[in-house]
This record gives sequence, structure tokens and C-alpha cells, in this order.
Amino acid sequence: MVSVFAVLQVLLGAALVTLVLMHSGRDAGFGGIGFTPTSQGGTHIVERNLTRLTVVVAVLFTANTVVLYRVLA
Repeated sequence: MVSVFAVLQVLLGAALVTLVLMHSGRDAGFGGIGFTPTSQGGTHIVERNLTRLTVVVAVLFTANTVVLYRVLA
């Protein structure tokens, strides 16, 4: 059981690093490619979806960390 959560932790960590690196600073990055016109808030729809996906993966990473701590403690 521990090995399943450990492998999941590595995969979630790699996905989280990749997603964070895909974010833009100012007017660049994945959201600045120009797939869609700029919305009211000044960010692209792609960038907002990337942010949502990053938050979901971060929450899963945190939950998996807690589960691993409980299993190993």
C-alpha cells in the first residue's frame, strides 16, 4: 500500500513541477500564445484553466502527503 502512494507522490510531484513551469510571468508563457482573445480580467482562458489544473494537482499532492504520513507514522 505504501508503494502505491509513494509512486503516486512522485508522479504528482513531477506533474506539479511541470504545471508550475508552464505558467507565465508577464505576457508570456503558455497563456500568452494567443489561443483565445483576452478576457475581462486580462488573462487568457488557457491560463485560467492551467491555474485550475495546478490547484487541483497541488491539493492532490498535499492530500497524498498527509496519507503517506499517516501510513508511515
